[in-house]
Amino acid sequence: MVERRCGMFLERRFGLFVAAGGASVVANFLSRIAFNRWVDYSVAVALAYLVGMVVAFVLMRRFVFDAAGRSVAPQVLKFTAVNAWGFVQTLVISLLLARWVLPAVGIVSHAEEIGHFFGLSLLALTSYALHRMATFR
Repeated sequence: MVERRCGMFLERRFGLFVAAGGASVVANFLSRIAFNRWVDYSVAVALAYLVGMVVAFVLMRRFVFDAAGRSVAPQVLKFTAVNAWGFVQTLVISLLLARWVLPAVGIVSHAEEIGHFFGLSLLALTSYALHRMATFR
């Protein structure tokens, strides 16, 4: 069972997922910087997460999981549920790193960017497994 679960990260689909996820991370990351000009960091992370979610859904539905022929509504609901969990995970990791961990080890310059980057990066493994097993079936 462990070998099967680990094997899912070695398939071609995971590479496509990482590419689509990378595009959504770029959209998320850049929009967070833009939103941060007008709103607090936490709110900017939340708004940017929504931007990244839209980009991710469109790319993953079309190119990664080949789910274009199936009903959209159930996929949107499942995608949103997986990403609600992912948002909490991303926000917690981003805030922990940016506000406490990185400053505690002397990294103050760009701590918010570094924290947000790692928060988004760790999301790749958990969200791939959940989307593969539930969202686009």
